[in-house]
Amino acid sequence: MRFVLFVLIFVGLVGGITSPASAITHGWADRADHPEVGALIADAQQGDGTWAYCTGTLISPTVFLTAAHCGHKGQQTARVSFSSHYRAGDKLYVGRFVPDPRYTGKSHLNDMAVVVFSEPIPGITPAQLPPLGLLDQLEAGGNLSGARFTPVGYGSVDPTRKSHGWQYHYTDTRSQTAISFKSLSARWLELSPNPERGEGGTCYGDSGGPNYLGGPTSNLLVATTVLGEDDGCQSTNVDYRLDTPAVREFLGDYVRLP
Repeated sequence: MRFVLFVLIFVGLVGGITSPASAITHGWADRADHPEVGALIADAQQGDGTWAYCTGTLISPTVFLTAAHCGHKGQQTARVSFSSHYRAGDKLYVGRFVPDPRYTGKSHLNDMAVVVFSEPIPGITPAQLPPLGLLDQLEAGGNLSGARFTPVGYGSVDPTRKSHGWQYHYTDTRSQTAISFKSLSARWLELSPNPERGEGGTCYGDSGGPNYLGGPTSNLLVATTVLGEDDGCQSTNVDYRLDTPAVREFLGDYVRLP
């Protein structure tokens, strides 16, 4: 089963879960821009022959951040690949899968998990986490309205509409795109693609992946992919902020925070 970001028909961002969604749309191959971004690899191939089912980011030499909904009840371990294009037989790192204990699956709050490795991942520089309240400070200073963000992930690329619904295409390739700021709330960062500027967003398979503040080589990870507003992955992304006290309470047990 491919785990995906959830589509939310929401009231105040706490409404019920409807159909799922999550992948980079209208983007390009990331190649070596973000080697710290990896894919969670299934134990068996998906029906279409691909392997990646969620995305995440190395945030310390031994800690990989992803989404709690990417795991199943009782899951103990996860397999991670940092290949820019995963093929069967590529190097895999197996670590302990630990979801935020406050995550219930009944809402999107605390939708975080870490994969903890017993040894440091060699040759990869972890992403930089934000200081407490960074996005609030930027918004107060008027610096978010024109900000650009870079989502990265291994999910479906450019879904196409069919008579029976949407068709999703997977390639096990790490991709990125550009996306613009829309709004900020206490826990959520909303980002919206501007087609006139060639922007895209996230879709199935990008769950748990990073949203970097800045351009295509930025290393400042400010939010993780969790929600989308439509099955076609064409609209607003609702991402989980990493600069809040609630997030730092969980991550502080595993990494040193700025």
